[in-house]
Amino acid sequence: MFGRWMGNRTNRAQRANPLAGVSVPHGAGVLSCRALDPVNEPVRGAEFAVSDAMGRTIVSGGADPFGSFVATVPAGEYRLAVTAEGYTPYRGNASVGESVHSSLGDVMLQVAQPPALPASGDWEIEPMHSSVGFTARHIGLARIHGRFNTFAGALRIADQFERSAMHVVIDASSIDTAVKMRDDHLRSADFLDVDQFPTLEFYSDRFVHKGGSRWAITGALSLHGVTRTITLDTEYLGTGNGMEGEPRAACRATTELHRDDFTVNWQTMLARGIAAVGSSVKIELDIQIVPKA
Repeated sequence: MFGRWMGNRTNRAQRANPLAGVSVPHGAGVLSCRALDPVNEPVRGAEFAVSDAMGRTIVSGGADPFGSFVATVPAGEYRLAVTAEGYTPYRGNASVGESVHSSLGDVMLQVAQPPALPASGDWEIEPMHSSVGFTARHIGLARIHGRFNTFAGALRIADQFERSAMHVVIDASSIDTAVKMRDDHLRSADFLDVDQFPTLEFYSDRFVHKGGSRWAITGALSLHGVTRTITLDTEYLGTGNGMEGEPRAACRATTELHRDDFTVNWQTMLARGIAAVGSSVKIELDIQIVPKA
């Protein structure tokens, strides 16, 4: 009975020690933290970054389903940053001892005030400080990056922002991957067929606020003679003033297109069935708008 009691006591001690049964490298310790919202619910989308005194990132990662983050790091002094969409970032100090579990406990993230929306009225894309880029997979390995150099767009911002409307026109022949032979092929009938379909056009259908600075902009994209509904995952960056004091607003947006949806289905297969060009293309937009003159 005495031996059984001692065994139970040992098991309880192991359960109480978060490092029990965990192999921690010599000279290292464990750092942990949990991100909670103002009503003590886990912030599942939280991102954690641990940096040293020189500002170098030692480790980073996302929260688990319970809002927690655990990492093994060399013993020392650190800065911890916790960020999440729609919340004010948290920054704190952490001291990690060798073979010690250093817990910062629960960090309460406060809801951030979203950036002010631009004033209602007619705005237009300012191309000098905007870009329309894309990324495609090549032979299943590398990524090819490109952009469209010529585009224009107008945005009518309503008093109720969700009722705003946007129209963007892109010159298909302005495609640019920095390789002339490849660009000529992309302009050909195998891909964009710019002689028959000189432009890509997007008409927005609705703006949906997803919380914080996130918006979803849904609309119709016409490409290669085919029109499909797409959604732009958009991060609104706020307003500011240009060099001459003019008001500006900015956003970043991404979406993924599948070539077959737009009948851009030219393909060459390499050995072992690897496609020369991937079936999907990631679109990345960095946009600044100014009031229409």
